[in-house]
Amino acid sequence: MTELRDARMSRVQFFRMMGGLAVAAAATACSTKPQATGSTGQGQASAVELRFVGVADQKAPMDELVAAYKQAKPGVTLATSFAPTDQVMTSVRTQLGAGNSPDLHVVYPGNGSAMSMDQIAGAGLLADLSDQAWTQTIPTGFKPAFQKDGKTYIYSAGSSVIGAIYNKKVFQEAGVDAPPTTWTEFLAVCDKLKKAGKAPIALGAQTPWVTQLITYALVPSTVYAKDPTFDDKQAAGQTSFAKSGWRDAMEMYLELQKRGFFNDKPNGTTFEQQISMVATGKAGMAIQVSAVLPDFRKAAGSPDDLSMFPVPGADDAAQVWIPAGVVVGLGAAAKGKNLAEAKAFIDFLGKQENINRWAKAIAAIPLTQDASSTIDPAVQSFLPFTKDKAVPFMDQRWPNAEVQPVHFAVIQDLLAGKIKIDEALQKMDEAYAK
Repeated sequence: MTELRDARMSRVQFFRMMGGLAVAAAATACSTKPQATGSTGQGQASAVELRFVGVADQKAPMDELVAAYKQAKPGVTLATSFAPTDQVMTSVRTQLGAGNSPDLHVVYPGNGSAMSMDQIAGAGLLADLSDQAWTQTIPTGFKPAFQKDGKTYIYSAGSSVIGAIYNKKVFQEAGVDAPPTTWTEFLAVCDKLKKAGKAPIALGAQTPWVTQLITYALVPSTVYAKDPTFDDKQAAGQTSFAKSGWRDAMEMYLELQKRGFFNDKPNGTTFEQQISMVATGKAGMAIQVSAVLPDFRKAAGSPDDLSMFPVPGADDAAQVWIPAGVVVGLGAAAKGKNLAEAKAFIDFLGKQENINRWAKAIAAIPLTQDASSTIDPAVQSFLPFTKDKAVPFMDQRWPNAEVQPVHFAVIQDLLAGKIKIDEALQKMDEAYAK
């Protein structure tokens, strides 16, 4: 990935490589709140307190970097809180519109959700960060995820992938010697895990954003490997979800269910329970975004028990593509009361050492890299795909914030047997056309 720093590519090429997952990150609500006053180094009260509202996978890097910022600038404190994505999508977006938002808040790259960069910046609610030095080093191919009309509105530390987080001990005990590289091999691995008395795939579909990840893992192979220009054709009205490999991906999704490869009652299983099943060896794997790999590791007896591999969505290994996207980031409220200090904190995050720290905390590939940058061993197997066999998380190019929640809902309904694939795809096409 080091070549990405100097890569020059068009917007279309970017969308073939990377994008932003509108919803790759939320778990249970949790918060940390510093005292409203604190030492400035001269025994005086803090001059400014900034509020930040984010999603759960931002907690680990924010905790570390907030502590570092206190050392660098003791006159400023940050009150941080972390909530599930659905709450952030409604409450923070409402606060932004009402002019009483936090100074800093989660922002998703690109477009496709109510809290995405394009949607919020388009409404005039995000501060322009373009005067900050780090924005000049954003790889050319990544700029559409960060910028609108040539201005930068979001900070993100790097890119992540979607794949199978798996328990290596469970695989070994089931007689699985190596990760699968084709769909047939993937099904065979699931069959071995099931015969060994394990749930092959832990699925926490009660948590809405989790529902999308299996589809996202398969669609690069079923859609984009066959037609890399699918997004452009869909935008032009020349194709649709119903007329594409999205149908194949949903059929494959349901095949996993019909063959008993999921845990019992996935619609009644949460993200947190999904983590526990894989970490404790009750399940072999979970299809997830690499940003949450640290959460799985924390729950495991040994972090080394867990790794990742690309989900092969095709029977020809050469036709397997992967989803990869810029990780969830943050921005400053354009109408915030402490805008200058909020932007100063983002500028601090943009230093290379802090990009490295954030990326390391969530197993991401750093946005820009230097000699001290590291890439988590668990995502090494994805790197060969990122050159020309990776596509953005699907919502990145959806034209509105309507498609994603519909996708969540139809997957839950498919798993519950309430609708058929035809109806699911029709609902998504209707949402896309709004």
